[in-house]
Amino acid sequence: MAPIAEDDPRAGDVTALLARHLAFAHATTAPEDVFALDVDALVDPDLAFFSYRDDDGAVLGVGALKRLDAAHAEIKSMHTAEEARGRGVGRAMVEHLLAAARARGFERVSLETGAGPAFAPARALYARAGFTRCEAFGGYLPSSNSAYMTRTL
Repeated sequence: MAPIAEDDPRAGDVTALLARHLAFAHATTAPEDVFALDVDALVDPDLAFFSYRDDDGAVLGVGALKRLDAAHAEIKSMHTAEEARGRGVGRAMVEHLLAAARARGFERVSLETGAGPAFAPARALYARAGFTRCEAFGGYLPSSNSAYMTRTL
């Protein structure tokens, strides 16, 4: 079984990790700048949702790819379970999402993440994957609480 595969965000163990993701976002970001998607938003047909599971089937990470237009996608709701951090789950998920974006014909992938200290590991992960800072995109507005990043494929 491949560790990363499309999954249903409504699956019980996935919803539990997504709840932790939302709780982290709300605990570390101003309410007006929390853009993490809830389960209902993750079943959007313009979105592909993936989970990373260990050999025993436990969900260790999640991530989604949202179509913005024919050439541009956004990484959404990427989160690694706290107990799995530092084990390469996030790196593997970013690589998988970039490969999925290429396979779907996108030319650019962007993301929004927090600008505060709690999100420094995420920003470093994305930078190592080739993302660079950019202006707000899509429906986002400039905010000191958000870091916008993009890369071409």
